[in-house]
Amino acid sequence: MFRYLKILMLVLGLSVVFCSDGKQTNQVYTGVIEGTIVKVPALTGGKIIQLFFDSGDPVEKGATLAQIDTMELSFQRQNLNGILQEVDNQKLIALTQLERAKKELKYIQEKFRRYEDLLKEESISQQNVDDLKNQLQNAESVYQTALQQIRTVDSKRIQTEAQLSSVRKKIHDARITAPLSGTITDKFYETGEAVPSLAPLAEIIDLNEVWVKIYVSEKQLPHIQTGQKTKIHLDGTEQTLTGTISWISSTAEFTPKTILTPETRTSLVYALKVNISNPDRLLKHGMPVEVHLLKE
Repeated sequence: MFRYLKILMLVLGLSVVFCSDGKQTNQVYTGVIEGTIVKVPALTGGKIIQLFFDSGDPVEKGATLAQIDTMELSFQRQNLNGILQEVDNQKLIALTQLERAKKELKYIQEKFRRYEDLLKEESISQQNVDDLKNQLQNAESVYQTALQQIRTVDSKRIQTEAQLSSVRKKIHDARITAPLSGTITDKFYETGEAVPSLAPLAEIIDLNEVWVKIYVSEKQLPHIQTGQKTKIHLDGTEQTLTGTISWISSTAEFTPKTILTPETRTSLVYALKVNISNPDRLLKHGMPVEVHLLKE
């Protein structure tokens, strides 16, 4: 009978341990270990020319996982560098034209002022002044056009530099690196295959710090707080690890279907997340464990 009761309490995910005097000392819950799983994307699509990993391999953060072919991107970079050189030459020509237009405008402006003075003295006809005024307007138009040409060349340089930066980033991203330390759990492409941009290339799981989610009743919630320490027990071993409650759900939910029974199907529970340091990789993803919430 006692064995049957123990199995039933394990299925519910909750058991309570008592001292000899009948007082509650700690609460025991069951849960499943989870680790951080990341699918590493190929930010730059293309042909995979080399893979540096296989399923099951341990990897360190920043380690090279794969190299994507960048030949076409290199041609694009070379072309954009050539365009930048052309833009620089256009800028020099535009600056020369601007300087010439500036000098011409200044000369005609001074000449126009002299003509206005001569007109007041009636030493020159109105027609001469009007003709020079037209030349002044043309010179101002040429000067403004030269200024606009400078702005156009500068805008083209900004656009080309942006395109070049994008190509450089794609070339940099063609070397795919591990975003975290962990173990390769799966690879989705082989050397020689073409991977689309942003498609996952590999899956990495980080087991350095894992967590387990458990569920507590509303009555037990006031006695639990974030930062509270727990003991983690593994089936089949006497070894225990220390966990810390890092998150408590602010809303209740019905008992999860995985532990649903006729007696608990209407029960409301609160989810807790317990973080566990796992530097020796003793805990594995999907491993069932017991979580002991010790009384303070």
